[in-house]
Amino acid sequence: MTAEAGGPPEKGRTDRSGESKKKPKAGRDLAAAIIVGVSLGAMIVAVLALAPKLWVAVIAVAMVIATIEVAKRFNEHGVATLYAPAIIGGQSIIWASFFKGAHGMLAAYAATVVVCMVWCLLRKGLSGKPDQYVAEVTHTLFVVTWVPFFASFSVLLVQSGADGWKQLACLFVVVACSDVGGYATGVFFGRHPMAPAISPAKSWEGFAGAVLLSQVGSILVVRQLLGQPYWVGVALGALMVLTATGGDLVESQVKRDLGIKDMGTLLPGHGGIMDRLDSLLPSAAAAWIVLDVLS
Repeated sequence: MTAEAGGPPEKGRTDRSGESKKKPKAGRDLAAAIIVGVSLGAMIVAVLALAPKLWVAVIAVAMVIATIEVAKRFNEHGVATLYAPAIIGGQSIIWASFFKGAHGMLAAYAATVVVCMVWCLLRKGLSGKPDQYVAEVTHTLFVVTWVPFFASFSVLLVQSGADGWKQLACLFVVVACSDVGGYATGVFFGRHPMAPAISPAKSWEGFAGAVLLSQVGSILVVRQLLGQPYWVGVALGALMVLTATGGDLVESQVKRDLGIKDMGTLLPGHGGIMDRLDSLLPSAAAAWIVLDVLS
């Protein structure tokens, strides 16, 4: 959920008194972004409330689109990436997570690595010479790991017994708190760049706001939804603010490498699906570690 307004507000035009006015600037169609964001949120709430097991189908479809989106961008800019093994392998990981849990997910991921290595080696036949073999394998497996593999942790969350949908809800709430806290605090108070070479708009003030709101939201949602002690909320908020911020920075650097603003254009005001999921995907792994493994 890349929010590129987490830094100092841009300077506005000088008024008649000669003083420079500063005003925050989101850099996107805010109305469209709000409409799309609310619609996606409503869909997620409906799925979790009415048919939480349906989440696997939702995430499976979304990951096909996101995988194609990222692979297309890579290939457009000379980063050799194969569609078929990335899509097929990604779907196997997601559905194995649904039917066989963490063991199935790990087995499917390992199988995807092997299949991808052989696929890239033999895709031109036994007599054909592979081109950019190491690059194709590396880039394809990077996409598989970054997109469907991380997404499969959300499937593990929703599969965690009767409270599965509540764990998934915790993921969305805490990431939203991190994004909103970082965006709002950065827009109004951001003065010190956090990683100017990667994402110039992000500030330490914005990160502080993300930490604060994610901690508050995490403790409340863990206590109210899961009935877990406060320390679980503290651990969840602390780890997820790191993964959410890190996810933003990773996608920012990938886009910087490619020289693009967005991964796609499917979601007005947001860019592509990956632009909406950049902080959620690694945070799904963090949520699973805290809620399923440690608590």
